Amino acid sequence: MTVEVRLEVVVEAPVEQTWAAAVDWDRQGEWMLGTRVRGTAQDGVGVGGGIEAFTGVGRLGFLDTMEITAWDPPQRCAVLHTGRVVRGTGLFEVRELGEERSVFVWSEQLELPLGALGRLGWPVVRPLFLAGVRRSLDRFALWVPRR
Repeated sequence: MTVEVRLEVVVEAPVEQTWAAAVDWDRQGEWMLGTRVRGTAQDGVGVGGGIEAFTGVGRLGFLDTMEITAWDPPQRCAVLHTGRVVRGTGLFEVRELGEERSVFVWSEQLELPLGALGRLGWPVVRPLFLAGVRRSLDRFALWVPRR
């Protein structure tokens, strides 16, 4: 079963600044809750680049590996999630909202893990997942202009 998640936030910064912040993989942990990210192949730049994100506390968590499948600065970065837990596609988009404002969009089409258990658990996990992403995006919107 595939589920779709799409959230966005207004950022008080121009598109180029928002884009640079979004793809600064090594600093994503400064705004993304409970996650450490790093570029791997090609330093996480361009189609074929790789990214790894560990989400959790201490050693308890999971590794989300990704391959960049679309790279269109300063507007769009698409990834294919290739890990054992997180599978599917993800997309970061940045849209202009005037000269000094932009909209950052985070969307995912995720394949639920664990078969029937994942399908049964998603209604419980979904509100928590969305709250975490929303909180991360709110932090991102505050972080970008100060970066």
